[in-house]
Amino acid sequence: MNTKALTSALLAGLIRNQVADVNMVSAPIMIKEKGIVLSEVKRDKTGIYDGYIKLTVKTDKQTRSVAGTVFSDGKPRFIQIKGINMDADVGANMVYISNTDVPGMIGFIGTTLGNAGVNIANFQLGRDKEGGDAIALLYVDGPVADDVLAKLTANPAVRQARPLVFNVD
Repeated sequence: MNTKALTSALLAGLIRNQVADVNMVSAPIMIKEKGIVLSEVKRDKTGIYDGYIKLTVKTDKQTRSVAGTVFSDGKPRFIQIKGINMDADVGANMVYISNTDVPGMIGFIGTTLGNAGVNIANFQLGRDKEGGDAIALLYVDGPVADDVLAKLTANPAVRQARPLVFNVD
């Protein structure tokens, strides 16, 4: 499968916060100019998915990865984030939360968002091990205000709460 367009789209999304006028054509050139090394690895079918793409970003400080696929219904799905398996719909407005796996997080997150009038369309969880690192990925009906994200991160178990916005049309 020719993945050049998909790779270019990923690169553009990766640097869009730093370079506002980036597009799929200019992204590979800009990446190279910034000294970022791009490595593409293609493999035959592995695991339960006929096809998926995984983006791994390595810096001096950390390595992060996200993997996704498109199911037969044509809808994209997140299937892994930071090595933690999950199966999450992709929506226009989402919230990404990383936390320690402790009891009560589902209730805390739901109550905090509910009290702020944020409706949750889909709520997916994943963890690396009991009591270890956990991720909550929520598909919500609209943008989540900064003060609501601050209430989430005020919980000592929550390391990060970030809004995600996707063009899903």
